[in-house]
Amino acid sequence: MSSKSNGFSLPLPALLIGALALLGVAAGIVSFTGTPPAPAPAAPAGGPPVTVAAPAARNVTDWSEYTGQFTAVDYVEVRARVSGYLTEIHFTDGQQVAKGDLLFVIDPRPYEIAVITARAKLDQAAGTKEYAKRQLNRAGELHRKDFVAESTLDLRTEESRGAGATVEAARAALRDAELNLQFTRVTAPVSGRISSRQVSIGNLVSGGPNIASPTLLTTIVSQDPIYFSFDMSESDYLVQSRRAQARPQAGMMGSVIGIRLTDETGWPHEGKIDFVDNQIDRGAGTIRARAVLANTDRSATPGAFGRVRMAASDPYDALLVPDTAIVTDQSRKLVMTVKDGAVAPKVVKLGPIQDGLRVIKSGLAPEDQVVINGLMRARPGAKVTAQPGKIE
Repeated sequence: MSSKSNGFSLPLPALLIGALALLGVAAGIVSFTGTPPAPAPAAPAGGPPVTVAAPAARNVTDWSEYTGQFTAVDYVEVRARVSGYLTEIHFTDGQQVAKGDLLFVIDPRPYEIAVITARAKLDQAAGTKEYAKRQLNRAGELHRKDFVAESTLDLRTEESRGAGATVEAARAALRDAELNLQFTRVTAPVSGRISSRQVSIGNLVSGGPNIASPTLLTTIVSQDPIYFSFDMSESDYLVQSRRAQARPQAGMMGSVIGIRLTDETGWPHEGKIDFVDNQIDRGAGTIRARAVLANTDRSATPGAFGRVRMAASDPYDALLVPDTAIVTDQSRKLVMTVKDGAVAPKVVKLGPIQDGLRVIKSGLAPEDQVVINGLMRARPGAKVTAQPGKIE
């Protein structure tokens, strides 16, 4: 099969191959003249960007914080002072009681009888004393007239003296009986919150000077004011001692401290140090201190835990940076700064955290530009592009 044109002819397969070749050339031309892909962005001429800022300057105070426990100023175990059957209870478990409030009544009838008996014996002894006194007076008159021997006068004198001693003994016995009768009415020795009753009405309770372990009736703890006790390390105690030596008014005794409960923020309670122990615990290496504070709202309960902070230095001017700007190099702490477009590390000495920022004790100047963002791109000596920031 063939095709004729202008006097020559080509076979059909040749024509198909030529058409395909023309199509390929056209596609290549279209591809060559299309939109080229966008080039990759070039790196900044000065190096990777980092955010820098001058360190914050503030007047700060170093603080030491400890965990401690609230304790009652007064803790009393109310025990029976005489034996007998419990007949009355005059409080509700857990209520507030005032000093002198009636709590329990022990059957007073046996002790009322003892008081009556002791009073009768006192009257009898007083009568005997009066009789012995009259006998002594008669013997004295007769002795002056030589009607009575000297020995008789001595006998009457000793009888009178013995009768007087008997009166004093009877008076003491009456006082003892009256005290025992008074002890049948058990009152609150201090003001505070009372615990639950340990004995119910009708039980026999034991008490008195001959009872080794009197019956425990209940306990009372005072709540206002309240103590807060805590242990500080030996090194912290030495810091406080050095401050007191330099400035006696900065000593621990009487110093004001901040206290908070476990669910509180800030330091809403204020106390004063009123006791520091006289020796350091050899096993723990700590020393016990105690503060006293008001507890009018009864928010602090004896036995509860809390936190306390106390000043460890006088106020001073310091430079602060974010804790995230600190780099650790083995045992050294570094801060990356930018100078003349290059990263310059500085070895610093760290202080405590103050309001979320780290205090720099030494190694940093107020005019230094500290890298606070992009620290992974800040290599010592490398060129960077510094962008201004601010430490909040």
